[in-house]
Amino acid sequence: MLGKIAAMYRYFVSVVPFRLGPAIVTTVVLVTLLLLPAPEGLKADAWTLVAIFLTTIVAIILKVMPIGVMAMMAIVIVSLAQVTSHSSKGAIADALSSFSSPLIWLIVVAILISRGLKKTGLGNRIGLMFIAALGKRTLGIGYGLAICELVLAPFTPSNTARGGGIVHPIMRSIAGAFDSDPAKGTQGKVGTYLALVNYHANPITSAMFVTATAPNPLVVDYVARASGQSLHLTWTTWALCMLLPGLLCLLLMPLVIYLLNPPELKATPNAIDYARGELARMGPLSGKERVMMGVFALMLLLWANLPAMIFGDAYTLDPTVVAFLGLFALIITGTIDWDDVLSEKSAWDTLIWFGALVMLAEQLNKLGVIAWFSADMRDAIAASGMDWPAIASVLVLAFVFSHYLFASTTAHISAMMLAFLTVGVQLIPPPYVPPFLLMMAAGSAIMMTLTHYATGTSPIIFGSGYVTMGQWWRAGAVMCVLELLVFAVVGGTWWKVLGFW
Repeated sequence: MLGKIAAMYRYFVSVVPFRLGPAIVTTVVLVTLLLLPAPEGLKADAWTLVAIFLTTIVAIILKVMPIGVMAMMAIVIVSLAQVTSHSSKGAIADALSSFSSPLIWLIVVAILISRGLKKTGLGNRIGLMFIAALGKRTLGIGYGLAICELVLAPFTPSNTARGGGIVHPIMRSIAGAFDSDPAKGTQGKVGTYLALVNYHANPITSAMFVTATAPNPLVVDYVARASGQSLHLTWTTWALCMLLPGLLCLLLMPLVIYLLNPPELKATPNAIDYARGELARMGPLSGKERVMMGVFALMLLLWANLPAMIFGDAYTLDPTVVAFLGLFALIITGTIDWDDVLSEKSAWDTLIWFGALVMLAEQLNKLGVIAWFSADMRDAIAASGMDWPAIASVLVLAFVFSHYLFASTTAHISAMMLAFLTVGVQLIPPPYVPPFLLMMAAGSAIMMTLTHYATGTSPIIFGSGYVTMGQWWRAGAVMCVLELLVFAVVGGTWWKVLGFW
């Protein structure tokens, strides 16, 4: 009898698609959370959804199954538990609601477009040009990617389009030139380092310009409302305030990432000669490469909202519309074909897992979890008797690190920022309110560093396979703390010099 049980267990372990130990731990977490009573102020359904969300995150961290399978599990559980609706039809509609989100499709289409860079050889050419210019050391290439982000940021209001649609394909091409490929198990050569630099440049540049990411204009509005219109950040004022701390973060970031995840290839003394030789071998630009460049130029101009600047707001195009236009242009010109679209597995995998996380975050907000969290934080701070520096620190840190609960910066800012700003303005002495407001504005972008689902750029880069989840979360936590310190110390001093306090 025992032999049969042991044989059944061995068979079960050999065929099930999950790791049994982490699966048991995840199940215990779910059951424990469900058995706990709902906190005061939260309905039972809301607490159940919190349990599902936290369990999903634990399962992803412990790698119980591939991330897409874990996301599908969350969709199934939300549908069956009916915590968002009292009918099965309504619950499945809620569980699938995020798949109509333009943000989700912007990410997917950006990945599909990047395939054109690889297929045409343009991405490899661009990568070789970077290596020829900065290729003596891997660190130099990292700084090249950071500079590329900085140059594009003022003109690209979608940080996903910039970091995931423009810079990431270049990064992958550079990694490929060094034969650093996750499919070959060689991502550690240079790819892991460059992917992390590619990503962490994105939140920094997003903090530096109002036009560098979509939620920033909302931040400007909230800061003005919370301050009674006494602090209204124009494009120039924002850029000036964030210039010095932002540049310092960009200067430090590639070096810190280098120390956290050192590339196997540190010095590449022959890389410049190699790159020049390969460029000579490739010859002049092909027709498809020229089409690819033209499509990218068109997309960049549209993402920068140039037609609206010239002809008026009626010509404004949503970033996702621009992305679909670019993809369609590549297909109808034969630059890529429909089989390329269908075979890009990373795009469709990202659609599933990121869509599920966005859905969970949206439903948490819909059921009042985020409002409950914000209100409790506000009341606790008001009753604590802390002095103003501690209040400001707690508010900024709570706002930033609560982004672990969100898969969208826009959703996070919409749900929580105004409440946090209002509490700060009420509890902090008036002379010190401006630096607090500016720290919150910076933190609204810095929080993107934390997770692989923090913003639209992260699933694109994480999905390329160069960085493990452990590496991503460790680098995210370190960079978040470092950037907050830089903005608090250097930024605070800079804002005093500028006369803001």
